Amino acid sequence: MDAQATESLLRFFRGIGDPRASNARHALDDLLGIAILAVLCGSDSWQAVEAWGRGNHDWLATFMGLPHGIPSHDTFDRVFAALDPLAFEACFNAWTAALAENGNGLLVAVDGKTLRRSWKHAWSKTPVHLVSAFATANRLVLGQLATDAKSNEITAIPKLLALLNLAGSTVTIDAMGCQRDIAAQIIRQKAHYILAVKENQPTLHQKVKALLDEAILDGFAGLRHGDDEQTDSGHGRIETRRVWVTDGVEHLGEDLRAAWPGLAALAVVESTRQDLGDLSGKTSVERRYFISSHGGTDAALHAAAIRGHWGIENSLHWTLDVSMNEDQCRLRAGHGAENFSRLRRIAINKLKRWEIKKENGKVMKISLRIKQKSCGWSRKFLLEALLA
Repeated sequence: MDAQATESLLRFFRGIGDPRASNARHALDDLLGIAILAVLCGSDSWQAVEAWGRGNHDWLATFMGLPHGIPSHDTFDRVFAALDPLAFEACFNAWTAALAENGNGLLVAVDGKTLRRSWKHAWSKTPVHLVSAFATANRLVLGQLATDAKSNEITAIPKLLALLNLAGSTVTIDAMGCQRDIAAQIIRQKAHYILAVKENQPTLHQKVKALLDEAILDGFAGLRHGDDEQTDSGHGRIETRRVWVTDGVEHLGEDLRAAWPGLAALAVVESTRQDLGDLSGKTSVERRYFISSHGGTDAALHAAAIRGHWGIENSLHWTLDVSMNEDQCRLRAGHGAENFSRLRRIAINKLKRWEIKKENGKVMKISLRIKQKSCGWSRKFLLEALLA
C-alpha cells in the first residue's frame, strides 16, 4: 500500500532529467519521494526534510532504494537548485491534469506572488516572483512559472497558459494581464477570458468606464444587459456587490472592438461596503471594470468568475504564507526556491482534496496546517492524503 501510494504520484515526475552525473549516490526518485512526503508532513526547509527522512528511514526503505541511506540537506539543496524548473513544471502539469475534472466550465484564476526572502544575493534583493494558475472551484493549483519581477508577469503568463489544457475554461486575470496577445492566446486555446481593465490600458479603460458608468445612470436604456446582486456580512461590515453585463461592445467603436480578439461583453462590479462599527453609517463605493469573451449577458456567470478570482489570494497565497510559511523561506541558490515552492503546491493539491472523517462519516472541518500535522502524526493519514 505504501509503494502504491507513492507510485501513484511519482510516476508523473519520472520525466524530469537528473541534473547530476550518472554515478550519483542517491536516486532522483528517492529524493523526490522523500521531499514530497516530508513537505506533506509540514517540512519547510531542506534541514526539516532530512530530519523527517531520518526519522522515517526504516519505513521508507520498505519501498525506496536508499542505497546510501537518507540524503543530507545539502544534497537536497544542490539537486533541487539544479533541477530544471520547466521540466518539473511539465510533470506537475501532467499530474494536475489527471487530478482535475473535465475542464469544461472550469474557472481558472491567474495571479502572481513574490517569494520575499528568496533573493540570490542579500545586496541585490531581487526575489523570485511566481505566476500561478488556480482552479477556483476545486481549489487546485494547475501550474506555476517563475519570473524575475512582478513587471515580467506579462511575459510569464503566456508561457504558463501554454502549458495548460484550457479548452472550455474561463480564465480570469488582473489588470497586469489585460493584454491583447494574452487575450488572443486564450481564444486560440479554445477558452474564454474575463480580464480586469485599469489605467495600464488607458484608451480601453476610459471607453469601458465611460460607457458603463453612463449606462448605470440611464438604467441601461437601449442596451442589452443582465445584472446580479449579492450581499455578504461579516468581520464587522456589510458588503453588497452588484454586477452588470452588456454585450453592446459595438459602442466602444469598431477599431477598439476589433483590436481585442474575442471581445464579446463588458462587465462592471459595484461594491458597496458599510462598516457596522462606524456610527456615522458611512459607506464606501468602488467600481471595477472587465472585458469578457463570453457572449450574452449572463451576469451570474461573470459574478462567480470575478468573485472566484480572489480565491487565488485567499485560498492559495494566504495558505502558502500562513500555513506553509513560504515568505520566510530563505532558499536562494539556483532554482531551489521555485522548485521548493512547487513541492508546497503539490502538498496543497493533495491536502485540499483529502478529507478526515469521523466515525459517523462526517468530515472534520480543520485547517490545512492541521492536516499537515496529521500526516506527520499518522502514517495512515499520510497514505490517505497521498491517495486522495
